[in-house]
Amino acid sequence: MVHEMPTTGRSWGELREEMLGMRGDDLNWKEGRHGAFVWYANDELEEVVREAYSMFLVENGLGVKVFPSIGRMEYETLAMVRSLLNGDDNTASVFTSGGTESIFQAIYAMREWARVSRSGVGTPEIVAPHSAHPALNKAAHLLGMDVTRIPVGADYAADPAAIEAAIGPNTAGIYASAPTYSLGIVDPISELGAIAERHGLWLHVDACVGGILGNFVRELGYEVPAFDFAVPGVTSISADLHKSGFAAKPASTVNFRTREHRDFARFSFDDWPSGMYSSLTFTGTRPGGAIAAAWAAMQFLGKDGYRQLAADSMAARERIEAGLLQIPSLYVHGSPQLYAFGYGSDEVDMHAVAGEMNRSGWYCGSIANPVGIHVMATPVHGPHAQEYIDAIARTVGQVRSGAAGAAAGVSYT
Repeated sequence: MVHEMPTTGRSWGELREEMLGMRGDDLNWKEGRHGAFVWYANDELEEVVREAYSMFLVENGLGVKVFPSIGRMEYETLAMVRSLLNGDDNTASVFTSGGTESIFQAIYAMREWARVSRSGVGTPEIVAPHSAHPALNKAAHLLGMDVTRIPVGADYAADPAAIEAAIGPNTAGIYASAPTYSLGIVDPISELGAIAERHGLWLHVDACVGGILGNFVRELGYEVPAFDFAVPGVTSISADLHKSGFAAKPASTVNFRTREHRDFARFSFDDWPSGMYSSLTFTGTRPGGAIAAAWAAMQFLGKDGYRQLAADSMAARERIEAGLLQIPSLYVHGSPQLYAFGYGSDEVDMHAVAGEMNRSGWYCGSIANPVGIHVMATPVHGPHAQEYIDAIARTVGQVRSGAAGAAAGVSYT
């Protein structure tokens, strides 16, 4: 069907009703039926974020000189993030559209830095554990770099000895996660930082999932390894505001140990009619609303609010995990330290379980290696934890007996 623009415009009332109807088949995220995509705390925070975004809907974040309000909110938001990551007066940051752009800017800076600091490097290479997010390879592909992925250890964390052994003459840097997306494992950043210092390498920490709430989880008494600028050797950190910062999309940050490191992320060009163009982001125009919503979320919640969100997220994770472990043959992969984890089974096809759950209205992200299901617990999952556990138990039983998908002829291969 070809959809053309209507000749005569339609009323907002009519459009609104149609758009509300479109949502009928969307994921029911307010009742915890999601394993990814949405970070939701409560209706009160959502209203704050929504109104703040709408107040600056038209303003362009590219023009902070003509919109000093956006400039102030961006500056203060980045300063708050740096303080959460144990930065100092020389730490510098960039507000980006999401984890992929944050990682891209960090890898771009790594490449430009290596051209100056690592003489003799041919095609720059990044050494990373196999658990690294695909955004790393996406960035490297676009930037003409190589990525060498190293098998993780038995605990599913990066293996420092194997990482160090893979370092070669073209290595520009190391990549690590806090935590890994699939299994929620915080890599041994302190050990990797020491390796980076020993070999004069750049170390990027992908803390897109854990950067904002990670240290609050530690404050609550959980054992969370150091992963930020408190660790010598860490050069840059990506931390998403629209994940554990519970801000509106698109909002992330990439943070550099020094302003000098951040300067390597800058692109400048002046050979065109308008003169000098200089930018620290991949995107040009940026939504002012996203910056305003992030600032409002952090000001509204404060440290006490984020500490409570961390507590609620961990409580949700613990409740879900405890229930899953009561289901025969299910177990958690490794020892995740934060609110993300993955679980599997040696007896049941977990991809079939995920497929059947998706058919019944529960979105379950599948894990390929090790085979399993991914959970990203947030406060909204707590009240619905038992519903999820019951649904998994029921579906595991169906898959075990061969009943799942039989009536519809579903194939999970």
